Amino acid sequence: MAVNEQHFNDWCGKTEVSFDTIDPALAERLRTTLLRDEQTPATDVLPTLGHWCYFQSPAPAHLLSEDGHPQRGGFLPPIPLPRRMWAGGSLEFFAQIPVGAKLTRQSTIASIQEKEGRSGKLVFVAIEHEYWQEKTRLLTERQELVFREAAINSNSDAANTKPPGNTPPIDLTIPLYSQTLCGDAVTLFRFSALTFNSHRIHYDRNYAVNVEGYAGLVVHGPLLATQLAHFAEENFGASDRRLRQFNFKAVSPIVDAQNYTLCAGNRSSDGRVPLWIVKDDGVLAMRAEAQFV
Repeated sequence: MAVNEQHFNDWCGKTEVSFDTIDPALAERLRTTLLRDEQTPATDVLPTLGHWCYFQSPAPAHLLSEDGHPQRGGFLPPIPLPRRMWAGGSLEFFAQIPVGAKLTRQSTIASIQEKEGRSGKLVFVAIEHEYWQEKTRLLTERQELVFREAAINSNSDAANTKPPGNTPPIDLTIPLYSQTLCGDAVTLFRFSALTFNSHRIHYDRNYAVNVEGYAGLVVHGPLLATQLAHFAEENFGASDRRLRQFNFKAVSPIVDAQNYTLCAGNRSSDGRVPLWIVKDDGVLAMRAEAQFV
């Protein structure tokens, strides 16, 4: 089906207001899922980027698309391209999110852009969110979604689906800090459950490989971004220094049973830290930047 960019531009500026309560049990499940070593004591604030587990809009099974995502045409425009990815985002943190708090989120479709890549037609949708606790603004976020044509070979990846905009250059040679992790099916399942994400590329191996052309189950972009943000906080955060901004862009996918390394460079004088993820084959998977104040 052809993509009518002019028609979908009519969706720009569309807004939606939603509400949720930061359930303590869900926050604890997220914290437990993200643990890598010893147990750490629970706190009364949500782990960084944990808000992605909330404000979900579950759709009945008969209203899901083949890929497991809800059918489009509600808040998101009904773009006919079948494959959807979360390509990147930028966030600014004003205050930590208290566990148990009642929050309001206002969402706005900021832009819709059509491009041509080596993998075919692409449509980028930018969504801006503001999170509030009564009159206190806690967080602002810009999400970049990309819609793609169906896979045409088994080498499909995200290398040509970077959202519009410039990515700061990163020295990928020698990180100041690094930590190697491995994707596994159990963690992918648990993160899908926590975020109520029914996209089949994360748990249905047959679909991920034979329909969408990946080499295995795909590690969630938001999971990688969360791990990278927490890695930065562990190495650069302090009682008098907290994360203020975090930006990330997906470059290529990581599949389960594949090792990948979280990397961080030197912190600049204004508190900016270059971050990236490289796969065990040396290919860059994600680049990011955190700023601490």
